[in-house]
Amino acid sequence: MHFKILRLLAILEGISTLVLFGYSMPMKYIYSDLTTLRPVGMIHGILFIAYCIWVIIVARESKWKSSKTFWALFASLFPLGTFVADYKLFRTQ
Repeated sequence: MHFKILRLLAILEGISTLVLFGYSMPMKYIYSDLTTLRPVGMIHGILFIAYCIWVIIVARESKWKSSKTFWALFASLFPLGTFVADYKLFRTQ
């Protein structure tokens, strides 16, 4: 069950990153429109933290090697990184 939640969080965090960088940030810097930046940024922040916590929970339960845990956490620092982590690390489980 925890593993399915991790995969869902990875996808949602990746989508929130795309919305933040692909829509909200351009709206701010091109059109000076701040209406979506705060709510999208907050949602992205919550999903980012939830993803990181869930990686640690699943890593402990599944007894992952520290390298796998590192790469799963490292992936959250880059746009599209959680999609790659889902494909390379989580899909095989």
